[in-house]
Amino acid sequence: MKFSIESLYKWYRDVIRNPKYRWWVIGGSLLYLVSPIDISPDVFPVIGWIDDGVIATLLVTELSQVLLTRLKGKKDTDSVDVDVATNTATTDEPIVDVNAVAMK
Repeated sequence: MKFSIESLYKWYRDVIRNPKYRWWVIGGSLLYLVSPIDISPDVFPVIGWIDDGVIATLLVTELSQVLLTRLKGKKDTDSVDVDVATNTATTDEPIVDVNAVAMK
């Protein structure tokens, strides 16, 4: 099995976007940031801060993506209004009417 930083990032991104494991990853990331046990200890001035900075950056980036996706999904559902008089949906986007025919 080939280990790379990219595969580790993809794993972290996939796990934090999974609602079942999201809070575990957030808690683990925060625990790693405050824990004195690191990949490179914080007693080494610059090198010790790099791993904490990477974890904090990954955490903030992925959480902001999750929140933006959630807000965008909520905005999309709120933008559809139903006109009671004509019983049609009105949106900001153009509506394409498609007449589909089933074929055997």
